[in-house]
Amino acid sequence: MSALSDYRRREESITMSSEPVGMGETHELLTLNIGPHHPATHGVLRLIATLEGEVVRDIKPIIGYVHTGIEKTAEQKSYWKAIPVVERMDYLSYYFNAMAYCGAVETLLGIEVPPRAQYLRIIHLELNRIMSHLVWLGTSALDLGAMSMFWYCFRERETILDLFEMSSGQRMHTRYFQVGGVIEDIPAGFARNVQRFIDEMPSRADQYADLLEKNEILLSRLRDTCVLDEQTLLGWGVTGPLLRAAGNPWDLRKAAPYSSYDHFDFRIPVGTVGDNYDRFRVRHAELYESTKIIQQALNGLPEGPHIVEDRKVALPPRHELATSMESLIHHFKLVTEGFRVPEGECYYPIESPRGELGCFVRADGSAKPARVHMRDPSFVNLQATAPMVKDAYIADLIATLAMVDPVLGGVDR
Repeated sequence: MSALSDYRRREESITMSSEPVGMGETHELLTLNIGPHHPATHGVLRLIATLEGEVVRDIKPIIGYVHTGIEKTAEQKSYWKAIPVVERMDYLSYYFNAMAYCGAVETLLGIEVPPRAQYLRIIHLELNRIMSHLVWLGTSALDLGAMSMFWYCFRERETILDLFEMSSGQRMHTRYFQVGGVIEDIPAGFARNVQRFIDEMPSRADQYADLLEKNEILLSRLRDTCVLDEQTLLGWGVTGPLLRAAGNPWDLRKAAPYSSYDHFDFRIPVGTVGDNYDRFRVRHAELYESTKIIQQALNGLPEGPHIVEDRKVALPPRHELATSMESLIHHFKLVTEGFRVPEGECYYPIESPRGELGCFVRADGSAKPARVHMRDPSFVNLQATAPMVKDAYIADLIATLAMVDPVLGGVDR
């Protein structure tokens, strides 16, 4: 009954008065229910905020409104058929979700991804990082009243989605990453179109800065608001741009390189204060760094296969099915049953647009994973919302929510 009564108490929006502080004066605390928001805004998130006038004294995030049971669903599918399910945990970071999952399975299998496939993965991961940051920048600026930024950012986002459609046939949830590599090599003209985009992207990012850095209203709403220091962030397990904005350069692409990230030269943008302005600047600076990585990947793209040649793990090329009975059998077995993974467990972390995204997979020797669990940065980073906004104005809460997580993707897996 205590849990039920606590839930009912949380559901009530009430006004409470504290002890008198003067002749006839009292401090009034208002418990305000904010949300749950529609998915078209920043994900389904509900906030129970305790306000004293316009000042936030406490806030409690309530999640679970779009819980879809993705992890348990993945455990009911063969390893390679779970990839589309995992991708859908975050509609802005589907390549990263697939990368973490495939990396964990590849580690358990002990297979080496071909160099060309690793570079192709990096090109798509960094394009996805830019796309995710563009959605963050456009929607965050819109929340603060800068409506034109939304259209400018989504203009470049559409170009990236066109590139994804060209390489995979899908604009979102592409299923391009496979265990052992990528589903197919890039088509003719893809590299040329990517080059055209990265030639334009730095000047576009300059335009974003020119529009926002000269806007005194926006700067006053970001600078010195909702500051949180590095040690507090580390205590909450926060990673990604939020931690780097406080001055800590932790980035798994440098700290624990994967998929040939150690072949590339790029820097990690960091802040100095840890306020909303630093969070904005760090993500904005990452647009340039991702562009540099893509350029290097295009210049050094190795020749060779785009996926492992082990027919017991990867589907054989379609042209072999008409001439090779062995290939036909492998294809039939993989599609109907899938491949078996030796017993063991693995945690595979990567650097997503919002911080450390890790996938834990436990194998029991069958063709289906015994356990799949995702460590989503959104879920962890959301813990820092309360200390960030405590004693800040409710107007600053809007900007801070956008800086904490643009979409709160992965919160409800």
